[in-house]
Amino acid sequence: MANRGLGTALAAVGAAQLLKVPLHAWRKGEWSFGKVAGSGGMPSSHSSGVSALAAYTAIKYGVRTPEFAIASMLGLVVMYDAMNIRRHAGEIAIQVNDLDADVERLAGHHPGVYHERRKEKLKESLGHQPSEVAAGAILGTAIGVASALTVRGR
Repeated sequence: MANRGLGTALAAVGAAQLLKVPLHAWRKGEWSFGKVAGSGGMPSSHSSGVSALAAYTAIKYGVRTPEFAIASMLGLVVMYDAMNIRRHAGEIAIQVNDLDADVERLAGHHPGVYHERRKEKLKESLGHQPSEVAAGAILGTAIGVASALTVRGR
């Protein structure tokens, strides 16, 4: 790839997504290959990608450069978003998905008698727990450092 920093970040995202399958199997006892394309879960691929880019940029260009500042700020925003905004949106989705049953139970009605239930559930696995973000950041940093240290002509 012509842009080693971008290639490094994409490789870190791919590595994190692939790791989700065996880690999910280890934790839950079931293989779910859909985890490769899904959001949420251990480790955070978003955190892995931005951490790889920041680590690569730090080694390649130095920590006092605008390139590192941009990569670091991007990383902080992405990781904050994953742990807070997206995670809370996932928690709200769980509540919305349970709303039909809760209303019917509170009203004392049988399921689906007085209204049509939602046909599709909202996606509940959107964001990350802090440990998932940290794991992604560690993985990405390792990949970024390895990529920067193996650049030819360095």
